Amino acid sequence: MPESFQNKDFPTCPGVYFMKDARNKIIYVGKAKNIRKRLSSYFRDPEQLPIKTRVMMTKVKDIDFLCTNTEKEALLLEASLIKKHRPRYNIVLRDDKQYILFKLDKEHAFPTLRLTRKVGRDGATYFGPFTSARSARQTLNVINKLFKLRKCADRTFKNRVRPCLQYHISRCLAPCCLPVSPEKYARAVRQVELFLFGKSHDLLKNLESEMHKAAEELNFEKAAELRDQIRAVQKTIEQQAVVLPEGGDFDVFALVPHETGLGIGVLFVRQGRVLDSRSFYWPDFQFEQEETEAVLTSFLIQFYGPTRFIPDKIVLPVVAKDKSIKKLLTELKGKEVRLVSAKDKKLKQLINMARQNCIEAVERKKAADLSLRLAEIFGLRFEPERIECIDASHLSGQGMRVGMVVFEYGRPKRDEYLVYKFTELEGTSDDYLALAKFIERRVRSGPPWPDLLLIDGGKGQLNAVLTALKRHDCDGLFIVAAIAKGPTRRAGELFDQVFVPGRKNPLALSPGSRELLFLQQIRDEAHRFVLFSLRRAGKKNMLKSELENLPGIGPKTAKLLWTHFQSLEAIYAASEDELAKLPGFGPKKARKIFSALQSHVS
Repeated sequence: MPESFQNKDFPTCPGVYFMKDARNKIIYVGKAKNIRKRLSSYFRDPEQLPIKTRVMMTKVKDIDFLCTNTEKEALLLEASLIKKHRPRYNIVLRDDKQYILFKLDKEHAFPTLRLTRKVGRDGATYFGPFTSARSARQTLNVINKLFKLRKCADRTFKNRVRPCLQYHISRCLAPCCLPVSPEKYARAVRQVELFLFGKSHDLLKNLESEMHKAAEELNFEKAAELRDQIRAVQKTIEQQAVVLPEGGDFDVFALVPHETGLGIGVLFVRQGRVLDSRSFYWPDFQFEQEETEAVLTSFLIQFYGPTRFIPDKIVLPVVAKDKSIKKLLTELKGKEVRLVSAKDKKLKQLINMARQNCIEAVERKKAADLSLRLAEIFGLRFEPERIECIDASHLSGQGMRVGMVVFEYGRPKRDEYLVYKFTELEGTSDDYLALAKFIERRVRSGPPWPDLLLIDGGKGQLNAVLTALKRHDCDGLFIVAAIAKGPTRRAGELFDQVFVPGRKNPLALSPGSRELLFLQQIRDEAHRFVLFSLRRAGKKNMLKSELENLPGIGPKTAKLLWTHFQSLEAIYAASEDELAKLPGFGPKKARKIFSALQSHVS
């Protein structure tokens, strides 16, 4: 142990410890059963420590601690200190906003369904959670249409003297004013519970039974009403994806180590259906595999607060050996909470689903951050959603083309890639003229317009495009920029330069920065795409020339054969009868062409 800590009298009690840097700032908070024993693990041979811990310990100049009576108190204190100090080397849950839940107050004689963000021990039943307030309100609107629970607040309910509009549009039983029996209202409450618990099949069975009974009693108006309600419920549940046919309510957590940080994905499963999901991401957080349980424990205690809904079961990617987190969650919920590892196939699939959702969320966040940075760089008033990139290319002056690739929200949209051919420019090698003609055709094709048009080239190519846009009165329609290869002329070089209109020097983009690498990726995709088109066309022309060298086959016949059979192998393998069926071919011509093809094969 270093001399600076040798004189410290570290206790053996449970509690928390916090490490400070040279500025006396807390950079890490941890909890321990035995503070002295836990701290001694940090002062081993540096080679035996995880990389992140090794780096952290080089910055630690002091260590303080606080003793607690139990591990559970230590967990709560750790979460409180992390939230307060936001240490550099801890997982910090920055979004501590409570999720939205449905609250059914069953203590009232005529319960109402409300949205809430807090869970209380008040006898009410809670459903959820929803991470999206919009999604929760949409679900509430569906319930209000399907079931006739009251919508008014308790105070309004007590003082109302006549039914409100909700009653007149058949969305409330109006127990505030009308003699509604508690049994009838309780039946509607039970239907809502079945719907929110995901027991839609039981709900449909009950509704169908009531419908048939009403029909038998010749109460056709009520039967028709129940029929419409059944159809509405069926339409709603068709949109819900079942992941576990046997049902089950639990939350699923997955850790996602990323090259630039750490992510945690959460799935909320209710009655075997994925109700919602959420992803968290900490950039620049170095994660070691042996830290998995500690990271999850720290996250869980921040995620599940005293007023947050806690399910009966929580699924983790590893076995939870630390029993203190289970004890704490059980006490917060008021009943046992099970922490289980994903051992069977179905739970592993859910872990993978949570992991994949998290990966996609991280990529979306990175793309959004990158879009904001690009907006700043190019002076856009909004984030660039659509980027088009063009590259003019030819083979020794032949086959002049401009290839265009499209990226939307940071990802290639390959179904909108296009190649523009300019046969009138054969033999010219004029890239500038090809770009000008591309602008003419691109303007003619119309929206959707790019937010940014990127050109593979330098100032000359940029000016050619700008001049063409001005000629067609489209100056300022979208931002234009050019990316030129660096001094060695190699694609992807760190020192590639980006030019924009009205600026003599290239933009000051750091070599290797995410923005420059992204622009290089788009440019390289456009270059690859247009070269592929050129090579394919060159091969096709070469094969056509091979056909035209055969006796009796001219350019028109060669084109017809190629269009019909699509490959040289298929042409040579064609039978005389197949050739005779081609437009303009008769038995005599088919026999002649077949003989020419066979003589070449042999």
